[in-house]
Amino acid sequence: MPDLSPNYLISLELRELLVQKLGVLQKDNVLLQQSLREQQIKTTAQTEDLFLELLEVADALEALLDYLENNPSPSPEFIERLPRSIGAVNRKFLGVLGKRQLLPIKLQEGTEPDFNLCRVIDREERTDIPDQTITKIVRRGFHLGEKVLRPTEVITAKSDDGH
Repeated sequence: MPDLSPNYLISLELRELLVQKLGVLQKDNVLLQQSLREQQIKTTAQTEDLFLELLEVADALEALLDYLENNPSPSPEFIERLPRSIGAVNRKFLGVLGKRQLLPIKLQEGTEPDFNLCRVIDREERTDIPDQTITKIVRRGFHLGEKVLRPTEVITAKSDDGH
């Protein structure tokens, strides 16, 4: 049976150009694979660092829980220090997040909500402050760089005069 595959003739100049381009593509492929491996190694190291820092936060919480479990009637001094201890654990946790550019959204009660940064989850009747004023921050919001990861949840004033 005869060979029916087509034969293409290309000029020597075109052949050399194709060989050169193929060489460039192979070189680019090797560089991309190397870059991908380096990025995977970097990502793995960053993930491990994050987990180690989160484990420190977990260790601090576990130490508090262990103490409470082993001391059903904690001393008044411990109870007095407990809010500061929990605050320290919270600061440590927020520090871990902050190192990775995950930062709390800064809003204040008594201001009007920025709907790009917060979500109104409830309204309360108030006559002492203007309508739409934030009366309470229910849950803190966070942004990752410029992106709002989780909006702040707020309660706002609702004037009783129908506004």
